[in-house]
Amino acid sequence: MKQFVSKIWNTPSVRNVGTLLSANILAQAIGLLVYPVLTRIYSPEDFGLLNLFLSIGGVLVILAGLEWYNAIVLPKSEREARAVVHVSCFSLWAFTGLLILTVPFSKPIARIFDMPDLASYYWMMPFFVLFVGFWNILNYWYIRTKQYKRISGYQMSQSCFSAGYKMAFAWLPFSGGLIYATLLSPLCSLLLSLKLVGTKALRPLYAVEKPLCKEVAGKYANFPKFSMPRSLLNSIVGQLPVLVLTPLFGPRLVGFWGMALLLSFAPISMISHALYQVLYQKTAEWVNNKQSILRFYRHYTRYVLMIVIPCFAVLWFFLPSLTAWLLGAEWRTVGEYIRWMLPWLTCSILAASTSYLVDVFARQKAGLFFEILLAVSRSIGVGLGIVLKNFEIAIAGYAIGSALVNGIQYIWLLSLVSRYEKTLS
Repeated sequence: MKQFVSKIWNTPSVRNVGTLLSANILAQAIGLLVYPVLTRIYSPEDFGLLNLFLSIGGVLVILAGLEWYNAIVLPKSEREARAVVHVSCFSLWAFTGLLILTVPFSKPIARIFDMPDLASYYWMMPFFVLFVGFWNILNYWYIRTKQYKRISGYQMSQSCFSAGYKMAFAWLPFSGGLIYATLLSPLCSLLLSLKLVGTKALRPLYAVEKPLCKEVAGKYANFPKFSMPRSLLNSIVGQLPVLVLTPLFGPRLVGFWGMALLLSFAPISMISHALYQVLYQKTAEWVNNKQSILRFYRHYTRYVLMIVIPCFAVLWFFLPSLTAWLLGAEWRTVGEYIRWMLPWLTCSILAASTSYLVDVFARQKAGLFFEILLAVSRSIGVGLGIVLKNFEIAIAGYAIGSALVNGIQYIWLLSLVSRYEKTLS
């Protein structure tokens, strides 16, 4: 048995997932452990403002990168991959420059969301987009070069910086501590990562070949054409409850919803993102070498469901009491919201961790169709709650619609694998 476990762990893919997952677990544990303190310092309205800032920022980050960075893993040659990095950086810098021009209009932008306090912090948005966007580029370069310890180091440091800044800023004589922490933590983690990796390791990225940049921009044009609209739609609709329901129901209920998303998707994202980063690189390698992958994905589906379904079934009974004990009595509602999300979380683990198959098999156009379908189903759920003037119905409809489409999407992803297997035979 000991030899078997040793053999499994020494498999490169398993070891890489373990490296990222162990760092993610520790990083998420640090982040979550401070929330029982933060929820007793900051109000639900403070968290509602933070959720709105992050929702807008998440959409802008996608627009800034145009999804070019997702293509960094795919080229066979390092030279071509470097050119994709340069195209991604140019897109990010150009968009950040345009975003700075919107800062004088922060008050009208805040009025759109009926959140006057947003105007005081909107000036930080271009910097937030720049820091997060640059990490996205560097992250995919690390994935390509199998520097998974660099990724785990960033995740660990960001969690520590975020927790520390949120605690420290709570005691300072100005509001917005959560947003200041959200801006500074990715900046500090990014600088630390660049310092640790050293200029020597990044030196190959310095030389820019403009003709090659134009060539790869054409070769991977499907990313801005289809992947970017797909991700943009996913982000906008993913933030639909925050963007649409904040003006209607106020920041308090949206703060509860944001906390429900954080507590539920923090562990889910931790696992699925670690799997995504390693399996994306590995699957691209398998496909480039014309190797079989169907058996792997069948086993993967079976094992995920065998673990997740029993765990979520038990959690159903304890969630409201658990969140009330963890965060404080007024946060009991968070557990009730998470209950509605459990089927969605199950489907999301499978779909999110394997969504790279769309890029590996160059099916970005079909992937965009599923995002449109997801947007429609979520909008119907939220719209029903708005018509009935009931926040709980809005988020329940949103979660149920998400579960249905994510489940269908994963079945389609498996069909891509089956079609690939037929080409091999």
